[in-house]
Amino acid sequence: MNLIGEHTDYNDGFVLPMGLPFETVVDATQRSDDRVCLRSEGYGETDFRLDSTPDQVEPWARYVLGMLRLLTEEGRAIPGFDAAITTTIPVGASLSSSAALEVASGFAMSALADVVPDPVHIAKLGQRVENEIIGIQSGIMDQLISAVAIEGGPTLIDCRTLATTATKLPVDSQIVIMDTMTRRELADSEYDNRRASCERVASAVGVEALRDASIEDLANITDAVDRRRATHVITENERVLRSVDALEAGDAALFGELMCESHTSLSADYEVSSEALDLMADIAASQENCFGARMTGGGFAGCAVALVQRDSVDGFIAAVSGAYEAQTGEHPDLWAVAPSQGATVEAAT
Repeated sequence: MNLIGEHTDYNDGFVLPMGLPFETVVDATQRSDDRVCLRSEGYGETDFRLDSTPDQVEPWARYVLGMLRLLTEEGRAIPGFDAAITTTIPVGASLSSSAALEVASGFAMSALADVVPDPVHIAKLGQRVENEIIGIQSGIMDQLISAVAIEGGPTLIDCRTLATTATKLPVDSQIVIMDTMTRRELADSEYDNRRASCERVASAVGVEALRDASIEDLANITDAVDRRRATHVITENERVLRSVDALEAGDAALFGELMCESHTSLSADYEVSSEALDLMADIAASQENCFGARMTGGGFAGCAVALVQRDSVDGFIAAVSGAYEAQTGEHPDLWAVAPSQGATVEAAT
């Protein structure tokens, strides 16, 4: 889950995500033939040959097949296998469930091929699965944090160099995820349109990516929509770096202010929020014990995130849940979470 730095990853920018105490498990066992048999608690069962193409498998299985194809192209000898897939991640809630499946599959298949998985490389392959197999031109943030997240704090990622820096949350604070219970498939959103807008502006101002642009560079961008999109990305990158400084200083109040500024920018300039996300973020931020709140993920639906005083979490959850349900008729899910470790391989016992 991303704390701040939304839609900056595919602009070579900065993000500040963290691992969650949810998990996707791919329990894989080698077979003696060339078939892959998947059993998912959410999607049922399917099987296919190692050399199958994406159009020959169920849509949900393409995340696994995509990783298989890319590893095989690199010369990895992936055997046929059975895999039981379980997850505690709410699907479609903007909590990176697809990235978790890609990374978990990559780790499992590497282990079956007797290869120690390289977390950064697996993350890169996961992004390629999204881009080349699924058809979404996403950045690398979700896959990379799923692979390299550390316990105890969020991680600053430079999406150009893939350099990572560990950070810590203020000791008196707690992260709370707030699920609006709304859902939207990212492939059906205007995600790719946003990316194209960013690329047009970068080209127009003569930089490799918006990470290299400044607000002053936008003076000659005549398209108002493109200018707003670029304004969000440029200011969001600045907010991420200021947020890291705030965390280093233990300044929860400043970090919360930057979260709220991020949400306003995502809603007004990047236009990827929604009525439900705006409402949830507003309700959360209005609580006396909340430092700040914002939508998280690709947008249009799913979850928001808040930074809350640690000793007030129970009251915050009750107040936000009650207010949101009173205004929407929908009971939301809220979770107090701690930054958790990314992907691991565990051998069968």
